[in-house]
Amino acid sequence: MKIALVSPYDWAVPGGVNSHVRPLAAQFIRSGHEVRIIAPSSRRLSNDCDYLTVIGEHVIGLPASGSVANVCLSFNLGPRVKRLLEREGFDIVHMHEPFMPLLPFQFLRYSHATNIATFHAAREGGSRIYAYTSYIIKPWWPRIHGRIAHSRSSLRLIGKHFTGRYRIIPSGVDLPFFASEVPPIPKYIDHRRNILFLGRLEKRKGLPYLLEAYAILKQKMPDIRLIVVGGDGGMLPACERYIRHKGLTDIVFTGYVAEKELPRYYKTADVYCAPNTGAESLGIVLLEAMAAGTPIVASQIDGFADVLTDGQEGLLVPPRDGKALAAALQRLLSDAALREEMGKQGAKTAQRYSWERVSAQVLEYYQATANGTASAGSEP
Repeated sequence: MKIALVSPYDWAVPGGVNSHVRPLAAQFIRSGHEVRIIAPSSRRLSNDCDYLTVIGEHVIGLPASGSVANVCLSFNLGPRVKRLLEREGFDIVHMHEPFMPLLPFQFLRYSHATNIATFHAAREGGSRIYAYTSYIIKPWWPRIHGRIAHSRSSLRLIGKHFTGRYRIIPSGVDLPFFASEVPPIPKYIDHRRNILFLGRLEKRKGLPYLLEAYAILKQKMPDIRLIVVGGDGGMLPACERYIRHKGLTDIVFTGYVAEKELPRYYKTADVYCAPNTGAESLGIVLLEAMAAGTPIVASQIDGFADVLTDGQEGLLVPPRDGKALAAALQRLLSDAALREEMGKQGAKTAQRYSWERVSAQVLEYYQATANGTASAGSEP
């Protein structure tokens, strides 16, 4: 098959959807298919894959679910998309977030191929965009032949606004990469037990609640350390003020860390903590930690509960509850046997999310949709 994978998001900026599209394309190519990724980009990408086509160079950041969506708002995309479709003759056009401005919509507008859409977003309170623009979207809805929801929480969001048949197919995790036998980071291997936070320092990632928990724990367990990995998304100054106010020690802010180093951080951690407050469609970071064999304490939000079972791969606690986080962290940090057991179970669970398995599900859905035999359902 000849497949187009279309992302609305700036290819030059790391993000969840692009991190889904790239390995999916690689797996399709390994399976013998011809693939082209189409996305906007705010800068020239000299060392990227040779099957990337950039359409849309003028990218702006829009607020979205407590984060920033870097999308292209150029209104001259249509003719370029139309020419590309006529030239390439794709069998499948797979649009990720088809109604995010503006690139995927142009493919929906002009594509005569089998059109597939994946809905990634999740938001517990619903979507204002879908609510306000449903009258614009509905005339185009029949042009989507196959609909994939990224997770149960994604399905709840899109299904609230647009009824229809969906297939749930999650993202995958790079098992060989995160499960690799890499050494931990030497400077953090001492008499202290390490708690790892990994994520952009923005409001919905919940770092202030972890700092509250750490302040409680530090009084009971002075031999702990908190390692915070991720670039600043606006929360760093407030977090630093809290740390100074509480007189907290043994907290390390690494800033942005290259992806190739992430397995070492997971291997360094005694516990991985994800105190996110919501708007997570699927716990990809949880799957990474599981693949590395790291036990987890995480918020009991929809996207996380889709992949982690409380008491098996880790512990789930109510969101925005520093005391509950502290109690769960203390339980795990005090019990090496439980950490080992949960780490092993996490590694086992992560096997269900290999990219080989996920890409096979997507290819099967392409074929079934093209043949008119697709059904709803399916899980990893």
